[in-house]
Amino acid sequence: MVRAFGSLVNRKKTFKVEWESQVTDQIVLTPIDGLPMVKTGDDLCAMISKGLSEAQIDLASGDIVVVAQKIISKVEGRTVDLCSVMPGEVANSLADETQKDPRLVELILSESKTVIRKKIGVLIVEHNRGWIMANAGIDASNVNSVGAQENVLLLPIDPDQSAAELRDQLVEQHGCDIAVVISDSFGRPWRLGTAGVAIGAAGLPSLWDRRGDVDLFGRALQVTQLAIADEVATAASLLQGQTSEGRPVVHIRGLDFSSNDTAIERPACDLIRDPSEDLFR
Repeated sequence: MVRAFGSLVNRKKTFKVEWESQVTDQIVLTPIDGLPMVKTGDDLCAMISKGLSEAQIDLASGDIVVVAQKIISKVEGRTVDLCSVMPGEVANSLADETQKDPRLVELILSESKTVIRKKIGVLIVEHNRGWIMANAGIDASNVNSVGAQENVLLLPIDPDQSAAELRDQLVEQHGCDIAVVISDSFGRPWRLGTAGVAIGAAGLPSLWDRRGDVDLFGRALQVTQLAIADEVATAASLLQGQTSEGRPVVHIRGLDFSSNDTAIERPACDLIRDPSEDLFR
């Protein structure tokens, strides 16, 4: 018994040291205030760098920059005026079933692989990128329309690529190894309310596979995988807000996975469950 107890204590010590090497005693999140309204083609790297400077933040290796999807989509020209959309027969039929604008439904279908659920006021689809979400993520909130325009915003075409490109620009600009997460807000099955999720990421383990690691009592984990990028996005969303806060960028310091060989860099698309494992469709 003494030998077994000693073995258990050693495992606990190893776990504690390993964890402390990845997460410091304090994680600091700072919203970057004062960013201007963005438009298609803006230099987002320059805008974020200026905001960081005004917040007196010098980027350092291990930092994470979380960027709201909306400003990525705006910079990439993903704004569509509903007045320019001509709905087809399928969209008109589905619009009648859901009592949604047929022009919006046409856009939703163009961004989707398949319709998952539908009822009056609700249209859940599988997005072309694999996310299960309402309205294919198409949204009119915080999207400016002028005159007769009825603008809505589509998600970025490839958020992981967008995150990688922005990360490369920030690394070149600041000379340090950072991560970038592109966040959005999703509803969750069986729970009310929206929460921040990562739809794009670069420079961090979006999904950290802990299977095979041992718990406090020496038992090997069988299924545990940590949605690191989602947890980062959720934390940042508390500061970004959902309405008129105007804080699309959050700086995070204190997370460091560099010392663990299993915490390898993975894109946000790795968080999507394969349809063959989906028990609820």
